[in-house]
Amino acid sequence: MKIFFAELITETNTFVSTPTGADAYLVNHGDASTADPEGMGALLAAWRRMAEADGHEIVEGLCAYAQPAGATVQVVYDGFAEEILAGIRQAMPLGAVLLFLHGAMVAESIDDCEGDLLQRVRTLVGPDVAIGVELDLHCHFTERMRAAADVIVCFKEYPHIDGLDRAREVYDLTMRTVRREIRPTTATHDCRMVGLWHTTREPMIGFVERMKALEGRDGVLSVSFGHGFPWGDTADSGGKVWAITDGDADQAARLAATLGRELWAIRDAARPVNNTIDEAIDQALSRPGGPHVFADVADNPGGGAPSDSTFILRALVERGIGDVAIGAFWDIGAIQICREAGVGARFDLRVGGKVSKASGDPLDLTVTVRAIDEAHWQSSQGMRGPMGTGVWIATDDGIDILLASARDQVIGTDAFTNLGIDLATKKIVVVKSTQHFHAEYAPIAAAVHYVSTPGAITPDFAHIPYRKRSLEYWPRVADPFASLA
Repeated sequence: MKIFFAELITETNTFVSTPTGADAYLVNHGDASTADPEGMGALLAAWRRMAEADGHEIVEGLCAYAQPAGATVQVVYDGFAEEILAGIRQAMPLGAVLLFLHGAMVAESIDDCEGDLLQRVRTLVGPDVAIGVELDLHCHFTERMRAAADVIVCFKEYPHIDGLDRAREVYDLTMRTVRREIRPTTATHDCRMVGLWHTTREPMIGFVERMKALEGRDGVLSVSFGHGFPWGDTADSGGKVWAITDGDADQAARLAATLGRELWAIRDAARPVNNTIDEAIDQALSRPGGPHVFADVADNPGGGAPSDSTFILRALVERGIGDVAIGAFWDIGAIQICREAGVGARFDLRVGGKVSKASGDPLDLTVTVRAIDEAHWQSSQGMRGPMGTGVWIATDDGIDILLASARDQVIGTDAFTNLGIDLATKKIVVVKSTQHFHAEYAPIAAAVHYVSTPGAITPDFAHIPYRKRSLEYWPRVADPFASLA
């Protein structure tokens, strides 16, 4: 059997004015699974291994990935979509299509890029070709997606440590569909909630385990909870549960609704707890040991933030606190100055606060350049990601600052250590990330503190200025289901 697979990934923050253009994407035109199997092609590589082990013929198409920012320029999305469709057209006849998509991609004139793409794929291949899709957990699950694909599964974990597990799940269910062993039937429940759900603590640990325990029994094939992307203003944004059963639509609807009600019941307990900057610093200083890991949740480039806000850094400097590592700041100008000065140079440097109002004011510091790496990288869960030019600068007061020319959230500890920054000696480590850092940093942390600042992706979910999304959602209203009564 011949299988086509491709990848198109970005997460759109519709409140960010910076467009996502062609140059924002890392693009591979047909061999990412072999050319970059530990990076952007990792999940395609997993599908390739499975398909080749089963003796199938593989046709690999586009692999494109961009860091979250504003809406993708329309002609860029149109070009990517047409490349995928052209690849499918050329590869036909096919037994199956496997796609790794995000689920929260917005183009200038299309709010549901994944639904648009899947509908066009279905029209092209017809009703008898199985379509399997893996989505990011922060997806906007739409009716167009559901109607076009046979199998859609999203990550269960946040941070997303189960991407390969879900790839195997999608592959297995899609192949069983091809063999007519199952007839996947999907139903959705809208939770009418907007928020973040950390699966690293209860009650979400237990909820994820419950989803897994339901699968593979009594006709239940798969269960997903798409958390939604809070800073994507579309009609379909927000938390949704969907269940896939073997040919039983009523069972799927009942199960999705049951799990949705269970999420509603734990909504308060599952809310992340955020501290102010001073609260987090006071807590860290009052406790022995280190490092205390601070998540700068509102300046996470993984949510479309600029990654150059200075709020936490300014507080640390003003309070005279040393033994700190902080990063990564996306500051191209500062990096170029450091490159020209060279390792060992000591001078006054303006850091951060350059991209937008959410960046805060720039900070003037006396720094020494400790290290420069023109091909800096970080890793997590066996996958590597480029960070462009990495620079380590240090203040006289003991604050080590990581600069990176590729805007990316800090996920791996080697984002710092690859440049020589020793995290074990730090009292505080500040990462510009919301939750993906947790897998690598929690094991070395004395404590993890989620810190709220006036950044671009503030976690004040009740007051996000939606225009397209219904305002009948929790926590904006106490009971968004009252209007249904």
